[in-house]
Amino acid sequence: MDYENLDPQDWNAMRRLAHQVTDAAIEHTRDVRNRPVWREMPDSIRIGFTSRVPEDPTPLSQIVAEVNDTVMAYPMGNIHPRFWAWYMGTSNVTGALADFMAAIQGSNLGGGNHAAALMDGQVVQWLREMIGLPESTSGSLVSGGSVANLIGLTVARNRHAGCDVREEGVAAMPKPLRYYGSDQLHSCHQQAMETLGLGNHALVRVPSKSDMSMDVDVLRSLVAQHRSEGLRPACVIATAGTVNTGAIDDLESIAEFCEEQGLSFHVDGCIGALIAIAPNNRWRVAGIERADSVALDPHKWLHAPFEVGCALVRDKSAHLKAFSLSPEYLKPAARGLAAAPFLHDYGIQTSRGFRALKVWMSLREHGVKKFGRLIDQDIAKAAYLSALIEQATQLRLLFPTSINIVCFLFDPGGRSKDELKALNTEIMLRLQEEGTAVLSDTTVHASHCLRAAINNHRTLPEDLHLLVAETLRIGNSLIGDG
Repeated sequence: MDYENLDPQDWNAMRRLAHQVTDAAIEHTRDVRNRPVWREMPDSIRIGFTSRVPEDPTPLSQIVAEVNDTVMAYPMGNIHPRFWAWYMGTSNVTGALADFMAAIQGSNLGGGNHAAALMDGQVVQWLREMIGLPESTSGSLVSGGSVANLIGLTVARNRHAGCDVREEGVAAMPKPLRYYGSDQLHSCHQQAMETLGLGNHALVRVPSKSDMSMDVDVLRSLVAQHRSEGLRPACVIATAGTVNTGAIDDLESIAEFCEEQGLSFHVDGCIGALIAIAPNNRWRVAGIERADSVALDPHKWLHAPFEVGCALVRDKSAHLKAFSLSPEYLKPAARGLAAAPFLHDYGIQTSRGFRALKVWMSLREHGVKKFGRLIDQDIAKAAYLSALIEQATQLRLLFPTSINIVCFLFDPGGRSKDELKALNTEIMLRLQEEGTAVLSDTTVHASHCLRAAINNHRTLPEDLHLLVAETLRIGNSLIGDG
């Protein structure tokens, strides 16, 4: 039998092609400022993604050329210095090289006695150290914030269930659980409640104050009310950087309240947890080190290439108890490859990619202090943009800029809310379609606004000036046309 494999038939040709791909990737990143942030794909590109599964081979050089003409030419745009829509991070070349090296090495990070697993554990401990949680804290690298939050909330559920919920299920719980978060919390928490079998009704939205942080006095009243009604308050989800405005809940007060009431204290820090390493702003997240669990995203303010999130849990035994499972084919051994803890015991993935390398290499290259300065930079950029908006008579800052998310409107006066929404939505779309800048929009406390989330190490003051100028230009052209 003539056995086949997937290795190149000509290793030298592969080497040459790999060098070409690397050169093109470096140029793609180096020249990002010279390209539109985003552009619409022509139909000729779209139709190419409707072809049927290939049955016969195509030369790799041709495939790479097609990828350059399609995927590389029409990106989402989030590495561009004027991408400020969703809160993503902007990647870095070292992290991209690390992803390639991790893919070549090919390890499955479900666990085992090998170097990649040790590095995974080291990165978790580095992140734990950056946040200030104790050395006994456990953790897991995951796909992103949604799963990281789910892990923390699962540990809290099991702690407060009042039964062996893994064995008996949520139907055996003697009292319905209640979780509490501000009305500004991320939608992934509703998904977590549904996934955990508790239902959306178990997630109590606590009203936010004028600064968009949770009203802790109302939280206190709600917990007391629910206890009197025979419910079981279980967990407070504090947000360190809300998705709409970047507001940070009063972590110290919530930590005190949770300790007093015997509640789990979970911090959704996917946006702002890493402010803990920013020398000028770390005071904003004081109290995060008291959390029972924290979710954070290295693919945001550590700018690791997608995807990598992290769940940290103070009580390692509770973490293991919530997820650990050792079937007969995954039993640890005294020697050999299985002579190490299995990392899948800390989460829901048995097969896990080697996410740690891109974080490890970037932290080694730049150091934590530099990443802290970059976070301070982004917060300063948002303050600068807010000042530019307040100086422009036709622009209006809609909510306080807490950290690095700026919510504003083009408001020439004399328009209803619906008219302003339509006008500003059109401004946002034209900025995107012209390739100038990518913003998102949102609605907070019934007020629609444009939203610039400055999570971008490439953004310069001149980019912010251009955003203001182009927003005014497009806005005035639209009201002139009207």
